This record gives sequence, structure tokens and C-alpha cells, in this order.
Amino acid sequence: MRSRRSSSGHCSLGALGAALLLGALSGAQALNVRVLVSSGQQVTVRVPVTPTPTSPLAAPSVLAALPQPPTMNTWLVGVSGRQPGAHLTLGGQDAGNTALYLPPTPGSVVEISGRFYRGGVLLRAQDGGVQAINVVDVEDYLRGVVPAEMPSGWPASALAAQAVIARTYVAARINPSAPYDTCATESCQVYRGMDAEKPGPDAAIAATASQVIAYAGKPASTYFSSDSGGFTASSAEVWGKDIPYLTARPDPFSANGPRSRWRLEVPLSKVQAVATQFGAKVGALRGVSVTRVSESGRPQEITLSGAAGVAHISGARAGGFVRALGATSSRAILSGLSPLIVEGSGAGHGVGLSQYGALELARQGYDHLHVLGFYYPGTTLNRLAGVRDSGGPVLAGAQPLPELGIPGLPSAPGPSWLALRAVAGTP
Repeated sequence: MRSRRSSSGHCSLGALGAALLLGALSGAQALNVRVLVSSGQQVTVRVPVTPTPTSPLAAPSVLAALPQPPTMNTWLVGVSGRQPGAHLTLGGQDAGNTALYLPPTPGSVVEISGRFYRGGVLLRAQDGGVQAINVVDVEDYLRGVVPAEMPSGWPASALAAQAVIARTYVAARINPSAPYDTCATESCQVYRGMDAEKPGPDAAIAATASQVIAYAGKPASTYFSSDSGGFTASSAEVWGKDIPYLTARPDPFSANGPRSRWRLEVPLSKVQAVATQFGAKVGALRGVSVTRVSESGRPQEITLSGAAGVAHISGARAGGFVRALGATSSRAILSGLSPLIVEGSGAGHGVGLSQYGALELARQGYDHLHVLGFYYPGTTLNRLAGVRDSGGPVLAGAQPLPELGIPGLPSAPGPSWLALRAVAGTP
């Protein structure tokens, strides 16, 4: 939306009032996503004076290749105080409202805190600071997510699988009653805007446009990790929540990843500190061992003995203890004490899709539907058709995902390193 400029090249308060709409996002497009991308005492927002053309989805779209507008409107946005109902300020002047909204238009681009994003921006006062929320079409949003979560040079079917689970992840979080749907960090899924865009991920997003996976008519919980270490974890063992399609199962496709086997030596002082952090009040440690494992070979009980007694760390907290020692995965065994030897396989929590497993499946010629069917068994492929006014996505066209029949896989592993190694070495 074009606005008048002051002689300094900065957007005047009057011009900004003409460019920004006040209030909520009732007029937003149904498939727009609201992403919290910046927050602080002040946020700088820049918008081209003239619209920036957009390129086709499957074409290269590196920021440096975009036509650059001759001038930019710059808004330094702050807040008038910490009290409830405090107004936003623009260059120190009261903007007259707690929220300002520049809606997305075809081809629109906005710069927020030094990073370029497609779409528009919602600015809102919150707890004495400013939240800057990028409002962007879900497909354009994915262009800043997929290459931030998976190497852009990986095979097309691996990238396509990542695109579908990223779309599913955010579809499950679209909620018009919330101030925003998702964030741009690892706490949600990483979103780097236009700086991240690459041809390979762009093509994968275009090829899977609107595809999501679902269970019982709702978007699935599409958790993923870097490397399952040869056996995926169940949601129950990692987080204590049983989700039917997030099960423990052998994963030979992740057998040869870069973290297929690793070893740590943890000083006794750190082990003692972590034990205290987890509430194991046993005094000076005398022994630490895994005394019960899950179906996937991940610790479900760790026993610590010390000068003042014995303590047990059980369930999902057992895996947390292992990761707190510095392990990249909880799929590990423990031995020794000073130092404590931690040997294991994989990287990440191991629930859902294993990215290195997806890479191997792609290299073996499987398409993205088989990748998704393997890591989310029992789910369906659906199309994201819209969002209800009351919140939640509208899904259409459910069809079962294919599953891979893999005979001869080993049964559940035991606690020994030999069992872990046997699974990791499955051809």
C-alpha cells in the first residue's frame, strides 16, 4: 500500500495512519499465518515505497536478485508505557492504538528488525514492549522454513516430506483467537523469511501445495528430529503422551547417519551437578546406571547411588537426564563414573520423522508419501482447504498414506551397547 513520505524519507505519523489499519486481523486471508518474528522495547519496520514484484514459487528467489525499491519507509515503533492498554508509538509519537496492521498484498515485502519477509506486519503492544508479527501466506511462509530446517541440496522427496510436515505443523496452530499462530525460532519451527529461500525447497513446496497429514480428521503432530539412531522413539517415552502414530519402531534408514554412533566422557563434577538438577539427593555419587529401557532402547529408568542413598529417575525424565549430560540423543548407555562414559546413536528426540532417514529413503527412490507413511503410520494425506472462523483448519480429500513393509527387522533392543549396535547396523 503506497503512502506519503516526509522530507526525511521516514514515514510521517499521518502517512503511517493511512497505510496501517488499526485493530485485529478479522480481514486476514484464510490461509495466512501469523508468525512472531521480533519483539523488544522498540522494533524497526521498513516497507518499500513501491511494491516489489514477486517471482514464481518454483523460481530462484534469493533476496539479492529482487528488484530493489528506490526508497523505503522506515518506522521506529515503541510503546508509551508498561501499563495495560499502553499505545504504540511511532518515532516517539503516540499512534493512538495498541495495535497497527499493514495487511499483505500480492507481492508485498516488509523488513522487520533487519530481515526481509513476504506479506505484511501486525505490530502490537505487549508487556511494555512491541511484538512484530509477520502476516504471510502459508505457502510463502514455508519458503522461509523448509531450507532453515533441512539442507536445501537434499533430494526432492526428502524436501517434499519436510514441506508437508512443516505445513501440517503450522496448520495445527492457526488460531484466530490467539495473538499469533507460531514463532520463528526452534521453540516452534525455524523461519528465516526471504533470506532462506532456495530453488530446491521452493520446488518441493510448490509440488506439495496445500498437502498436510492428518489423524482422525485433524492435522497430525508432525514431530521430527535429525537422526533416530536406528530406532524411532514413541511420544509416550519421550514426553509421557501416547500418540497412536508416533510409535517406537526400527528405522534402518537412519543407520548410517553422521551421528550413527558417538561417545562422550562426562566429568564426575558435571554428573553430580546434573543429578542435583534432577532432584537426586544421594550425596557423593558412587554409581550411575540405566536399569530400564524403552522399546526403542532409550533409558526409562536411571539409578543413582551415593553416600546418602539411592534415587531413581524414571520415564521421560530419564531421557532428559541423559541429554542434560550433553548427549545429542537419549538413545544411549552409561558406564564408568569418573568420567561417566555415555555411548549412543542418533541426534534429537527421535520422535516422528528422522531427517537422515528421509534422506536415505529418498536416495533409495521412495517418494515423499512413502517417507511420510513410514514415519507417521496410520495417518492420511489431506489438503488444507481453509480455516474456520472459530479456529482450526478445514481439511479435505483424505487418502491413506502408503506404509513400507520391511521384513526381518530386529525386535526391541535391550540395554546393552551390543543391542544398540545391532539395530544401528541393520542393512
